[in-house]
Amino acid sequence: MEAGGPPDAVVGVESRGFIFGMPLSLHWNVPFIPFRKPGKLPGTLYTERYELEYGAAELQCQSDCLKPGMNVLIHDDVLATGGTAMAAQKLVEQTGAKTVGFAFVIELLALQGRGRLDSSVQSLLTY
Repeated sequence: MEAGGPPDAVVGVESRGFIFGMPLSLHWNVPFIPFRKPGKLPGTLYTERYELEYGAAELQCQSDCLKPGMNVLIHDDVLATGGTAMAAQKLVEQTGAKTVGFAFVIELLALQGRGRLDSSVQSLLTY
């Protein structure tokens, strides 16, 4: 991410995406934006439904959490099938911002989630 410059904001996906997402935003001195499960954020919200390996879930963000044209890094703890990351990217797009990359602590290679994402992907550990 540093080679192209820092993002304008870091999105952390609930809840383990908050653990490293916040320090990333502090490192770059950019806003940290939480994307949460339903019922936890106030105000006008965007909602994205997505499939998991074991069912379905929803992710939400506040409609004004990002400004149009902002470059955003999405962080989560694990990249498996890519469903959660794709839902987060769709929410970013609904705000008018752009996803410039994804960062994960762990990537499960056998589930091929990386192939479903259309931005740069960085993972600390791969299995």
